[in-house]
Amino acid sequence: MTDILTLVFRTFNQHNGKPKDFKNIAPSKCSTLVVGDCSVNRSLLILAAVTAASELGLKVSFFTQVKIQSLPGSLQESMSNLSPDNLKKIKFSYPRSLEDLLQDVASLHESASGSAAPPSLIIVDGLEGYLRGPGVSGGLQQAEQSSAAHISALLYDTAAFLTQTLEERAASLAPCRVIASFQSEWEGHAGGDSSDPVLSVLDRYFQVRCTLDQDWNSAPAVAGPQDTWHVYLSGAGITEDPIAKDEEVSSLAREWRLVICPNRSMEFTMV
Repeated sequence: MTDILTLVFRTFNQHNGKPKDFKNIAPSKCSTLVVGDCSVNRSLLILAAVTAASELGLKVSFFTQVKIQSLPGSLQESMSNLSPDNLKKIKFSYPRSLEDLLQDVASLHESASGSAAPPSLIIVDGLEGYLRGPGVSGGLQQAEQSSAAHISALLYDTAAFLTQTLEERAASLAPCRVIASFQSEWEGHAGGDSSDPVLSVLDRYFQVRCTLDQDWNSAPAVAGPQDTWHVYLSGAGITEDPIAKDEEVSSLAREWRLVICPNRSMEFTMV
């Protein structure tokens, strides 16, 4: 199961009146691919980074081509509760090309040789920008698939290496997880179509896929315009919730409804 995203969904669950017990979410080595609209993907990844740092005390390496200008509305509302020390656990890097990204991810191996603990969460925002940008040569489709396999394999190997390092130095911070996002360019399938050859390659390396599909039929809210998305978790890494006590609780991590409010805050509700 994807423990970090599950934690995000529960943290920003509007209808969850129960106190959050973050220790009950078992750590997971599963890597997760978020597939949907790039702007929504980015907001979700930022939520994941801040939640992992502030609630679990994890170091996060966040890679993106886009400068982070503002935080999602959900975080802006709770910024007063966030410790500056926790936010310092997130390191933002802005590799411009696939080659830069490969070098930056590979450098995490070197950082693990220092005295400080390596990151417990690696986030890559917008894989599509790296796979279709400079540094990708050869036949376009074949090159994208080859590049997708290359960066995915490097992320997998890096996470495994850092997990071993964390287990030796700070077992409480292990394992090292990977969350990346991808927007399919196949027309009519922003959430990702199984016939997208690049997405098929990525699915071989990421054990969990988090698919975001916009609900165009949702009724408009009285408070103003809002976007509604269906969130589905699938893949080989999906297992029963280890703390689930009944079928309803067990289904919590499988399907969610995401509402993006007029103030851009994100609210999750289980389906």
